[in-house]
Amino acid sequence: MKNKNGTTVKRVLNTVKQYRIYVILSLLFSALSAVLTLYIPILAGKAIDGITENGGIDFVIITVNLLKIVVCALLSALFQWLMSIINNRIAYSTVKDLRERAFSNIQHLPLAYIDSHPYGDIVSRIIADAEQFSDGLLLGFSQLFSGVVTILITLVFMLYLSPLIALVVVILTPISLFISKFIASKTYNFFKDQSVTRGEQTALINEMVENGKTVKAFSYEDTAASRFDEVNERLRKCSLKAIFFSSLTNPTTRFVNNLIYAAVGLTGGFAAIGGMLTVGGFVSFLSYANQYTKPFNEISGVVTELQNALACAGRLFDLCDIEPETEDLPDAVILENPKGKVEIKDLSFSYDKSKTLLKDLNLNIKAGSKVAVVGPTGCGKTTLINLLMRFYDADKGEILIDGTEIKNMPRKSLRHSYGMVLQDTWLKNGTVKENIAYGKPDATDEEIIAAAKAVHAHGFIKRLPNGYDTLINESGVRLSAGEMQLLSIARVMLINPSMLILDEATSSIDTRTELKVQDAFKKLTEGKTSFVVAHRLSTILDSDLILVMNEGNIIEQGTHTELLANNGFYTKLYNSQFAV
Repeated sequence: MKNKNGTTVKRVLNTVKQYRIYVILSLLFSALSAVLTLYIPILAGKAIDGITENGGIDFVIITVNLLKIVVCALLSALFQWLMSIINNRIAYSTVKDLRERAFSNIQHLPLAYIDSHPYGDIVSRIIADAEQFSDGLLLGFSQLFSGVVTILITLVFMLYLSPLIALVVVILTPISLFISKFIASKTYNFFKDQSVTRGEQTALINEMVENGKTVKAFSYEDTAASRFDEVNERLRKCSLKAIFFSSLTNPTTRFVNNLIYAAVGLTGGFAAIGGMLTVGGFVSFLSYANQYTKPFNEISGVVTELQNALACAGRLFDLCDIEPETEDLPDAVILENPKGKVEIKDLSFSYDKSKTLLKDLNLNIKAGSKVAVVGPTGCGKTTLINLLMRFYDADKGEILIDGTEIKNMPRKSLRHSYGMVLQDTWLKNGTVKENIAYGKPDATDEEIIAAAKAVHAHGFIKRLPNGYDTLINESGVRLSAGEMQLLSIARVMLINPSMLILDEATSSIDTRTELKVQDAFKKLTEGKTSFVVAHRLSTILDSDLILVMNEGNIIEQGTHTELLANNGFYTKLYNSQFAV
């Protein structure tokens, strides 16, 4: 874990490196502010000596030094303000860059990763962990840098006043450093556990909120609460451990610092009595002893916060490091005006490599064919669609479109050739118009309205509060499931793709509207290759080819009439839906 922590620090520094000009300015302003602040005790000491020496009061010395103190204080405040502005820019710019890298990588991650990890944990890394990291980074720049600079400059001033007393301070300092290092080494793992558990909790909350209706429908509330309590309790325990160890830092370092202050006071007192220091010099030294020890308290607190920040940064870097989808080949062939001939040769695939799902699949689809894929749940219908769209790459075999292997095409080119409507609808935050134009942002209002009319969505859209400008969110809370699906279909109708994939595309639409949408699909699919995944066999009776799948294999294929005549598996499926 130590190596992991060190690697994370190096990567954070590399990320910050592009802002090195700001870092240099921050250090410069921090040093100037510290020098001016630490020069004030010397001025104060001189003012005090103006009162005590020779048994009189030298108002000129006092006035001059007081004016200098005011000027130093004002300039120090100005440099401190400039440093804060720069530190904010460094911290939030760095976190912005990391978030962009993480989110950009998510866009290129294989679906295998997205499907196998809780969405809430991924969200937690980009939002909560990034926020924790930015807070720690800001503390690092604002307090760690200035604290270190203050310590070094204070040492210089103390050496100037009395090398002997400064030596006492230097000898006692390692005790405070040892304590801070010991506690920091313990807290990293606890903060790491805290961050991971927080991600798990976010994933659970996300799951329960998104599926609230299902939770209530199955009276799952108590179980959901129990699961949350269990995760929440683990988060409480690891958070308490992290906070407990981090909270030890301040009182222990304060104890050591008080020892240093006492040692300085005792040594300085004897030095003043022996004439080695003036009274003003002694007062200045006491002030420096306090100034010297104060940053150690701050730094020790910052170090523990940095452990939390590094743990969060590590999770962000882990997300950035996940291998994205394989790059498109340099000589990839762009699919232009595809005719839609699809060939599948000896195709094998499985999600779990220990269990084969599709094995040695062979298929030859003529251009312009309407192909229906039917079969029981889990037989591989949606998997076949995932492979056609190259959401997953086959373990073995080839998929060719118009004679070109899809791995030899850019993914964007391949996917632009398809229009896809899924059973699970997705709508983004935005207006109805923006959702329909999702695949064609430059579409005119006339084109959008024509697409909506084609799928019989225009009527209900006009009844919405602001028509096509009505705002909806990703859950489509103002819309029924059927209306959401109609918008998804209109989205595909607008882009008018060369090929179509319809995965239970009308499952949430009432029978009357479904007949109208089927008519729209008939117009849309005319002359185009289309794949229709269906459970309701009534929707695919006119297909040119019906593929009957079971246990990852195509066990029957043919037209509806031919399959019924074979009196095989398809006939059993058909009779199970239509037998009286």
